[in-house]
Amino acid sequence: MDRQIRGRVRAKCRSRASYGRWVWRTPDNPGLSGERQTYSVAWSYRYGPSYRFHCKNPTRIDDGKFYGCGIFDMKANIILMIEALSYISKIGVRPPCPINILLSCDEEVGSHTGREIVEREAANAELCLVFEPSAEGRVKTGRKGTGQYLLKAHGSPAHAGLEPEKGVNAVSEIAKQVERIHAIARPDIGTTVNVCTISGGTTSNVIPAYGQCEIDVRFTTMSEAERVDSCLRSLPPFDERVRLELCGAINRPPLERTPQVAALFEKAKAIAQSFDYAIDEVQVGGASDGNFVAALGVPIIDGLGLAGTGAHMLTEHIMVGDIPDRATLVTHLIATAARQR
Repeated sequence: MDRQIRGRVRAKCRSRASYGRWVWRTPDNPGLSGERQTYSVAWSYRYGPSYRFHCKNPTRIDDGKFYGCGIFDMKANIILMIEALSYISKIGVRPPCPINILLSCDEEVGSHTGREIVEREAANAELCLVFEPSAEGRVKTGRKGTGQYLLKAHGSPAHAGLEPEKGVNAVSEIAKQVERIHAIARPDIGTTVNVCTISGGTTSNVIPAYGQCEIDVRFTTMSEAERVDSCLRSLPPFDERVRLELCGAINRPPLERTPQVAALFEKAKAIAQSFDYAIDEVQVGGASDGNFVAALGVPIIDGLGLAGTGAHMLTEHIMVGDIPDRATLVTHLIATAARQR
């Protein structure tokens, strides 16, 4: 299996035409029960910073920490996955059902092309393991869903000194809308709504005819997503002369901690306890491609990557001491999890 993986990955990477669209699947062999099954192993790969950052965070091991650009999020986790599969192959263990490996390269920018592939490949999955970074060693059994919006205000320009009264200030409209937008949030139940950027205007002596703000939305249930979406789409202008335009939508559904997700975590926890490795679970605000899989009702564990910190930063690293235990957990989980369902 390991030779097949290396050979196919090497061959496909030579073809830029297939980049981001190729998915390789193990043969659809019958599972142990005699039924045809699919056991999905998925993660998202994203580029590290450009070369100049490699000079500022060179690959090195220092005080039990393995540093390097992209090592935590999530190059080391890809190696972890491949090595686990390689070991399973070498010792002759046959997983309970076929394994699909999916790498999606546009997760960081919204999965605009990757989402369709992820959902198609996960539709018949027995379960899904996501090798996103862990949260201080904890796996992720819940993630918030996300929405991305752009609110545009269209006014009218005028000379700010000669006849400002003839202008319709679009920037002023956006500024007034900020508090109204923030009031939509319900942090008590995990719903956040934040204006993150504001821009508008042309020069310092012209009443701005255009202004805009970008809005980030996070939620734990789809009912909250629908409520926020409805509120944003019904925002009235403060100045009736302004025309408001809302672009964007809900981008990712939430990864909810369903009974199936909880049961899969308990199985992973039991495997870890069998060799004195303690793991815990957490729900986080950030989303991943695992959200799409969870929305299909597929049991999932996210954040199976190595312990570490500093994602996207010059201090990015993994903990060397976590590698043996995490590798053991992952290997056992792949080899036995589907059989235990």
